[in-house]
Amino acid sequence: MKTERDSLPRVAVVGAGLGGLATAIRLGSAGYPVELYEKQSGPGGKAFSEQIGRYRFDTGPSLLTMRHVFERLFADAGRRLEDYLTLTPLDPICRYFWRDGTRLQTSSDREAMAQEFYRACGEPPEHLHRFLDYSRRIHDISAWLFLENSLHEWSTLTKPGFLASLLQLHRIDLGRTMAKANASFFDHPKLQQLFNRYATYNGSDPWQTPATLNIIPHVEYGLGGWAVTDGIYAIPRALERLAREVGVQINYNTPVDRILLEEKTRRVRGVLVAGQEIPAEVVVSNADVTPTYRHLLQDARAPQLARYQKLEPSSSGVVFYWGIRRRFPELGLHNIFFSDDYPNEFADIFQRHRCPEDPTIYVNITSREGAPGDAPEDGENWFILVNAPWDNGQDWEAEAARTRAAVIGRLSAELGEDLESLIEVESRLLPPQIAERTDSWRGSLYGISSNSPMAAFRRHPNRSRRYPGLYFVGGSAHPGGGMPLVVLGAQITADLVQRWNRLR
Repeated sequence: MKTERDSLPRVAVVGAGLGGLATAIRLGSAGYPVELYEKQSGPGGKAFSEQIGRYRFDTGPSLLTMRHVFERLFADAGRRLEDYLTLTPLDPICRYFWRDGTRLQTSSDREAMAQEFYRACGEPPEHLHRFLDYSRRIHDISAWLFLENSLHEWSTLTKPGFLASLLQLHRIDLGRTMAKANASFFDHPKLQQLFNRYATYNGSDPWQTPATLNIIPHVEYGLGGWAVTDGIYAIPRALERLAREVGVQINYNTPVDRILLEEKTRRVRGVLVAGQEIPAEVVVSNADVTPTYRHLLQDARAPQLARYQKLEPSSSGVVFYWGIRRRFPELGLHNIFFSDDYPNEFADIFQRHRCPEDPTIYVNITSREGAPGDAPEDGENWFILVNAPWDNGQDWEAEAARTRAAVIGRLSAELGEDLESLIEVESRLLPPQIAERTDSWRGSLYGISSNSPMAAFRRHPNRSRRYPGLYFVGGSAHPGGGMPLVVLGAQITADLVQRWNRLR
């Protein structure tokens, strides 16, 4: 007997990053027969996991924000997030360190954070309150339009909230850079630096990216940051479990070789996997746009690819995974050690295309909160990220060695310990490896940068017009990179699949 699932088009999803998993969940729960293919040995894409000796590490994203986005995904599939994940509000959210001995903590309690800024920097509390009100206004005006709807479909124009959002776009500070806006709110250079850091959340330069990106502090402080029990890798594992429950067939260690097209119409007809043609009327690519066109479609001359490759990639990263034979009580789950010359750091990345001489260092230690089993009782698992340029043929062995020496020197001086002698196990991840493992163009972490006012409109659409039946999700597609954004992108993509299936 033919079921409703049998009458819906077959869907192949390429890649089990969070965007691919979330799209598969949404389409699977809507009754579509979905098969997902992933070349790695498990789910997550950039949000993967690595075990080195006695230490486990999350390999990519480290801070969960916008919890409601994940709650909605589970609720729309008829489930409760609490039955799959244990999340704990973070307070403090992050600890910040400067070379002159200044230290401070940030919090979702804005009054406590205002007092902390006054204690550490003498900044009047009303400055923070005014800034966070401004950040929330940007969020309230722009989040619905830019994050929850396609910017490339005429149907968005007919939605009830479109005109209201459009009429308020002059209030989202597109005309200033983030750095200029932050200097107008805060007197102290250290606090300007702290809030300029949020440009790195989508791989951009605060001296170029529009101040609209000041939406991010509201996301972190207004909506809150969360620790995940068992680490960030628990998120893709939870999505994997939910995907299987709604009928998605998942294939690991199974790269897709080609997306197959009908010769005359260019309509998607399936995927080629290990020499076998798998029929599918819909293909969702969770790979970046460039490898999708170049390798999966073998269409290096596609106009969409030519336009996309003219855009500046986001920054990448040099990552070290260190098992440390000691515990440092002054450190928390999230820690930032700021450079002395922030403008020069971003000039190194985006203009000179080299790792910064004096890098800002991010240290994430999941064994401190939520995942004590990630390290032995006498140690800590340090995930260390230094922002880096995208891969443009640099000598990455030399770049990594120079960066490692800078990190060791800075952290040893800051913490008063010979850090080199405390490293029990070590691994690293460089931009070429990021590109190879996760199909990220040039190892960029977030697709394209947001170093122009129009960047939000230039991300690749979620639906291909050149290839009927082909859809995109992930950091290189709208609305961009980062865990909550790719999950929001999955909602947009799944809605488009269902809408265009009805119109066929």
